[in-house]
Amino acid sequence: MRQEVLIGVERRRRWPTEQKLQILSEVGVDGATVADVARRHDITRQQIYQWRRDLRRRRTGAEEAPYFLPVELHGGEVRALGSSGDRRLEIGLRNGRTVRVAGDIPDALLARVIRIAEGA
Repeated sequence: MRQEVLIGVERRRRWPTEQKLQILSEVGVDGATVADVARRHDITRQQIYQWRRDLRRRRTGAEEAPYFLPVELHGGEVRALGSSGDRRLEIGLRNGRTVRVAGDIPDALLARVIRIAEGA
């Protein structure tokens, strides 16, 4: 029976936050998948997913209150959606999701809906 003896101290690698962000930003560039980026940096896919999860948690905890900016339409036509002529808003979020709501929704409720959609 053959046995392997490990000598020396095995240590976990430590990644500076800047390097983590740089690695995370490579995912999706020119079609690079999580597996491609992980292979390139000699880490596991799970490590990238964990870093994403940690970053998302940090952002939701330390994020400032949402605020709204005025919107001004230039060119193009404005048309009502639906048969009743009611106005609807379509908002593209940072995480790629889209929220569609009635145009007369109260600001506090809209902020809550956006927070929930970004955190999900």
